[in-house]
Amino acid sequence: MATAQMARGTSDSIASKSSKDDHPNALGNLPTASPSNAAYMNENGQTTATKTTSDMKQTRGMLGLHPQAPIDEEHDYAEQQEWWWARTRIALREPFAEFFGTFILVLFGDAAVAQVLLSAGQTSAPGADGYGNYQSINWGWGDSGAYLNPAVLFTNCVLRKLPWRRFPIYLIAELLGGFVAAGVVYGNYISGINSVEGPGIRTVPPSKTATAGIFCTYPQEFLSTSGMFMDEFIASAVLMFVIYALKDDSNKGQFSASGAWFPLSMFFLVFGIGACFGWQTGYAINMARDFGPRLMSYAVGYGSEVWSAGNYYFWIPIVAPFCGCLFGGILYDVFLYTGPESLMNQPWFGAKDLTRPRAAIRDRVEKQRGDGLV
Repeated sequence: MATAQMARGTSDSIASKSSKDDHPNALGNLPTASPSNAAYMNENGQTTATKTTSDMKQTRGMLGLHPQAPIDEEHDYAEQQEWWWARTRIALREPFAEFFGTFILVLFGDAAVAQVLLSAGQTSAPGADGYGNYQSINWGWGDSGAYLNPAVLFTNCVLRKLPWRRFPIYLIAELLGGFVAAGVVYGNYISGINSVEGPGIRTVPPSKTATAGIFCTYPQEFLSTSGMFMDEFIASAVLMFVIYALKDDSNKGQFSASGAWFPLSMFFLVFGIGACFGWQTGYAINMARDFGPRLMSYAVGYGSEVWSAGNYYFWIPIVAPFCGCLFGGILYDVFLYTGPESLMNQPWFGAKDLTRPRAAIRDRVEKQRGDGLV
């Protein structure tokens, strides 16, 4: 900050500064810290404890994460951040958040399906028809609004210039979150069910005793492959289009849902998608929510039919959300978004970059560094 003040007092320094350095989020304007083994001087010139995140910049940058970890200043200088796990946690804080976010999402969603499916016909339940119905499942799958979805992350890498290096580690974290959550639901609901309560209970639809639908989605029998794909494609496109509308601060109108209201808005968006598009394919709209639990169901004994059911439907919740989210994002950017970072707001929709890919990648990385993203 002192350097910036000196620059403002000297006209030659002002003239030499580029517009990139003037950006409030430029890397040079971000708070910096001394190396790990050196003391940090605060604004009053007093010596304080070491700033732990200094040693994490290179590691986080290689992963495409912001060089400065999201941690409170007073915690950053604390002595407890010096041991190995604390440093690992600082380096990987966002991927850990994606893991647990996806874990909670799938845990609630799969558990809601399990409760409704396994309690059907329970005469002691409220209403004497089991504990819940299809709307209970939609409530259980309500999304909090974080990424938690590789297709949403992918679209932001393409259209919002999120660092591509961030994609692999977020993808792994989200898939593991869904996988582990499905294992918890299996242990809580299914592992105690034996052949006395239902022969062939570990089967997939259309078996009458199937419970595989607790963990991942399966299509209705009458659907063609193209029908399955389009159902997931349309639902995913709606998801991404509305997310961009909610996050677009330049298109607020009289009410903004991009701040504290965003998680609640996302909840009702996913609830609405489930209520309107859920019957035919189960509205996966998320590879992590479907593939991770499907892999878990295969691992615990549901057999190879988890892959072959529905004419090998398993690939559709992997591919269709990526295609649908990208289409929904492009649709929003072409007709409504005015920000400069989208390819849709560049000459010929960014087609120039296709003729000079290396230069385009270099320019993108330089801009991300200038904006302090990596």
